[in-house]
Amino acid sequence: MSAPSETDLSELANLIRQWSKALGFADVGFSDLRLAHHQQAFEQWLNAGFHGTMSFLERNGELRFRPELLHPNTVSIISVRMDYLPHQARFASDLDDDSQAYISRYAVGRDYHKVMRKRLKQLGDKIQHYCIEHFGESSDARPFVDSAPVLERPIAEKAGLGWIGKHSLLLNSDSGSWFFLGELMINLPLPVNETLAVNQCGDCVACLKICPTNAIVEPYVVDANRCISYLTIEHDGAIDTDLRPLMGNRIYGCDDCQLICPWNREAEPTDEADYQHRPVWQPHDLVTLMGWDETTFLNNTAGSPIRRIGYERWQRNIAIALGNGPSTDAAVAILKQQRGQVSDLVDEHIDWALQQLQIIPTQSRKTARLVRSIRTGLPRDAD
Repeated sequence: MSAPSETDLSELANLIRQWSKALGFADVGFSDLRLAHHQQAFEQWLNAGFHGTMSFLERNGELRFRPELLHPNTVSIISVRMDYLPHQARFASDLDDDSQAYISRYAVGRDYHKVMRKRLKQLGDKIQHYCIEHFGESSDARPFVDSAPVLERPIAEKAGLGWIGKHSLLLNSDSGSWFFLGELMINLPLPVNETLAVNQCGDCVACLKICPTNAIVEPYVVDANRCISYLTIEHDGAIDTDLRPLMGNRIYGCDDCQLICPWNREAEPTDEADYQHRPVWQPHDLVTLMGWDETTFLNNTAGSPIRRIGYERWQRNIAIALGNGPSTDAAVAILKQQRGQVSDLVDEHIDWALQQLQIIPTQSRKTARLVRSIRTGLPRDAD
């Protein structure tokens, strides 16, 4: 095999951009492997305990900062972005109605891990076929989508896909932050991006101010122990009683820091069918969701990222949301019905919810959102 020239690799990079767009990726860039300068900040974050119970983040540190060890022979990284904002997102309407469940908009469709991994694999296959045909030897590429110790946001930033915002998510000046990231590590020295996107957060601290639990402890630093996304998805134990009232009706994830971000105001919804609202996640009242047995939960979450939290966490999260909602006969009845059906952990949260409904008057979600809109400027009626 004759080594591909810079011209050959530049032509291949242009083809990769075309193939990526055809596969549904909104953007693609190319990064080198120099990530060691992120190690100190990452270790400081770990030492502060901001990773909560996610002990897997403490492992494989060397692989995280040296991608060539994670996938031997890696020379460059292809970073892709796939938009997920569904049509008719209904953010405000779901947050305002505290009898309904709020689910992070990335999870209302099909599991993005499966969607993106399949398409990254297809992209790798196209590159491999091209290399065999034009260079006489196959390429060696491996896809990653939240499946290994990969610094996806720093890699995407190096690849020119955007900058890391103060909420720690990647931001793009054209598309905000409503997107997933994926990587294809490859043994080809593709022409990497040389110019980083300018950080355009400026003096804005809206994401810090809007966070219901003050989880963004300082710009670019998130304490997972207080983050609603972590609490509802990753955390498998009891949720601190001080945090429960702040979670509102959010039963899976939280979008507040993205909702308030000015760069998301003009973000366009995706036409990707896999990321549109599944019928089961159309407005759904908490009482109905709490009444699902485990078989119903598993059936209704097949192919959904929500399934990974399991039935126990599902019941725990909904119990908290019911405790933060209106005190109705139906809410009290379903909580009492489910007590003793799952686990002591769930029962603890059911007891808390019943106490909230029977003793503490509930502030309406609409009023709470109005207070936050005055404080932060978040439009109340933006759906």
